[in-house]
Formats: sequence, C-alpha cells, structure tokens
Amino acid sequence: MPDMELIMTRRPRRNHSPVFKAKVALAAVKEELTITELAQKFDVHPNQITQWKSLMLDNVADVFNNGNTPKEPAIDVKALHAKIGELTLENDFLESALSKAGWPSARK
Repeated sequence: MPDMELIMTRRPRRNHSPVFKAKVALAAVKEELTITELAQKFDVHPNQITQWKSLMLDNVADVFNNGNTPKEPAIDVKALHAKIGELTLENDFLESALSKAGWPSARK
C-alpha cells in the first residue's frame, strides 16, 4: 500500500469572481507577461486564461453599447398562438351564451 503522503489530492473546484476573471483577461490582452507567467502569477491554468481572454475580446463591443439599442425580448410564437386560440374559444362561447339568453350579439 503506498504512503498516504505520496497520493496526489485534487484541488477543490474554485469559482472565480467576474472581477478576477476580468483582471486576468486584461493582463493577458496587455501581453506584458506570457500566458505561462500569468498562470503562475494568478494560480490559474493557462487554458483558462486563454478562454477568458477570448471571451473578453469577443464581447468588448458591448462595453460601448450604452444601451442605445434595446434588446428585444424573445417572442414565444407558440404561446401567443395558444392565447389567441383560447380567447377565440372564449369569445365564441360567450357569443353563443348571449344569443341563447336572448341578448343581441356584440358582433356587428
């Protein structure tokens, strides 16, 4: 049985804050240090730094958006069609109920 000291243990999963990710990605964009040096400095895997750098560069245009172009909400067409069908059935039911009661129809 191997010594307990020789068994490698995994480091627990870490969740980095967005501020930390931005700091590391910005340092990678500046290219003052290599990715390997940054990985040692920030104690993060080099692949993770490359991923954060790419994400930052892909979304940099959003910083200057200033909200001038509002994002339109996603339209759920199926839900709208279902609601239209529901309201149509309700109107038809009410119209037939009114006509059976002797009331004039609201439709002209």
